[in-house]
Amino acid sequence: MAELVLSELSKVYADGTRAVRDLSLEVRDGEFVVLVGPSGCGKTTALRMVAGLESATTGTIRIGDVVVNQVPARDRDVAMIFQSYALYPHLNVYENIAFSLRLRKISKSDVDRRVKEVARILDLHEQLGRRPRHLSDGQRQRVAMGRAIVRQPHAFLMDEPLSNQDANRRAQVRAQIARIQKDLAATTLYVTHDQTEAMTLGDRVVVMRDGVLLQVGPPQEIYDCPVNLFVASFIGSPGMNCVRARLVEPQPDCLRVCFDHQSLDLPAGALQQRPALREFIGRPVVVGIRPEDMEDAGIAGASAGAMLHSVAELVEIMGSDALVHFPVDAEPAPTEYSSQPNGRARKAVLVGRFSPRSRVFEGQHICAWVDTSRLHFFDPATGAAIWQA
Repeated sequence: MAELVLSELSKVYADGTRAVRDLSLEVRDGEFVVLVGPSGCGKTTALRMVAGLESATTGTIRIGDVVVNQVPARDRDVAMIFQSYALYPHLNVYENIAFSLRLRKISKSDVDRRVKEVARILDLHEQLGRRPRHLSDGQRQRVAMGRAIVRQPHAFLMDEPLSNQDANRRAQVRAQIARIQKDLAATTLYVTHDQTEAMTLGDRVVVMRDGVLLQVGPPQEIYDCPVNLFVASFIGSPGMNCVRARLVEPQPDCLRVCFDHQSLDLPAGALQQRPALREFIGRPVVVGIRPEDMEDAGIAGASAGAMLHSVAELVEIMGSDALVHFPVDAEPAPTEYSSQPNGRARKAVLVGRFSPRSRVFEGQHICAWVDTSRLHFFDPATGAAIWQA
């Protein structure tokens, strides 16, 4: 395997559309990096430039020690796995996996050894004699992966390979991809619009929007410390609740987040832990609350300073938890997914991930406890996160 290095990579089409803007990224040897973002953010274009299926307008692409901008796709020694399986229907599994090796005139014994080894890794040894039409979608996906793995390329490029799977199958195949990648220590660049895939698969996650890299880091870091409102609202399911509020200091070194008619007290020492908040005292801020950082106050045993009072509008029973939707007297903060053209005319509707033991029902008055030590804060003018320091 080999590392991939993209340096100030850009793609501008003939009509002036700028699909990728100055993308710089290093995928280390054996690392699994996931590009994630909404449709049209440039992630697939970036992958196709690495594969050689699109030419870069500016910047360089290096695979191992070789700059490959002018190297044809067939000579870059990368394997690309697409959304469609693109299997040969008249060939059985063995022949599909072996196809590229036979084109390269590899000896029959080596072909046999490598195909059977890949079949063992992918648990396809019992399907080698079957044709694609007799396989499940998950098995076809594994055959497509096997055809790529058997080549032993420098790197794997995967373009939304699970998009054709149903929900249960996606989870199974996702786990298989993660296991196989770890077993092979394969350098992998993976594209998806599904943030669950990104969070569960990637050693590092790259969040893109409008062709720009917004944030890159380990999945938990992206989740815990989003750099702006877009990343905060995109990563997480359900997404982060984002509302406008005002930050006040009712007593020295004590902070309070005030909505229209309710407020939340931050823990003692919040200013020492987050000194950057000091310059926003007395000013508007955007407050972010993850659904799992709220709970039915009757179960949480919360203090009054950390509660929001409301009425449950919608309760989604998930089995392991309940998603409770409830309005608060606060202005929702516009994100990339929920602009509010009418401003303060609408109340924000928050989503809390409650324990199923709460037994909340629609129309019931609720007291939602908020873990205020885990609140996120953003500059309402720029959308940028207000960091601890």
